[in-house]
Amino acid sequence: MGFEDLNDRVVTDEIDLQIIKILNEDGRASFAQIAKTLGVSPGMIRQRYNRLVEEGVVQVVAITNSMQMGLTTMAQIGVKVDVNRMQEIADEIANFEEVIYLVLLTGSFDLFVEVVCRDKEHLLDFLTNKLHSVEGVREAETFIYLRIAKEVYTLVGNLGVNHRSHST
Repeated sequence: MGFEDLNDRVVTDEIDLQIIKILNEDGRASFAQIAKTLGVSPGMIRQRYNRLVEEGVVQVVAITNSMQMGLTTMAQIGVKVDVNRMQEIADEIANFEEVIYLVLLTGSFDLFVEVVCRDKEHLLDFLTNKLHSVEGVREAETFIYLRIAKEVYTLVGNLGVNHRSHST
């Protein structure tokens, strides 16, 4: 999986955003249910949903609880790398199974890497035998999560979308 250019934007309208909002509230809502709520046809919802998936705006995934799966240690790692190889290094790190999120950024670190591990021993093994074995990794600072206070998988609320029917 490659990295996305954060400046690329797919054009969405109010109906697209309403579809996304409804699916965020109930990922198993049928096209017919969504259509009824928005006052449009199920075919329109199906067509828009398929476009949103094809364009990468919406991903359909099972969200797991890592703690319930025995992965009890999560951490964010700030990584400094040789900047002339930043993309290559990021691609290599992204392939490690422990890595669930990785971004290239500006500031004190070149990369932020989020990892999920079974326990602290697994995290130590990841840091010493995987992360620091990548050529070009110069320095890393690890921040172990104590508790997740907020975890959100939607941005629609940030776009000012109101959940309302479009029926007349």
